[in-house]
Amino acid sequence: MNHDRIHARKPTHDIERWSVGTIERIDERDGHHVFDVQTDGGERVELVVTAAIRELVVSRLDLEEDESPTGARVWYRKRGG
Repeated sequence: MNHDRIHARKPTHDIERWSVGTIERIDERDGHHVFDVQTDGGERVELVVTAAIRELVVSRLDLEEDESPTGARVWYRKRGG
């Protein structure tokens, strides 16, 4: 399976290749983690990543200890299928 790419911080390279969105929710499906992200244009994008990437992204968000990642801004590139 091809996985999508997602960053908690603005990328420093190839910035024109990245899109920006806001996390609406994170679910688990078939052993993968799915980020539902709303784009600035109001579209919903589903990003599929591994558990390790989910943990990395959430750990890098500027959140309080008990705060949900919902509403956090992320940068992403859609790859998967």
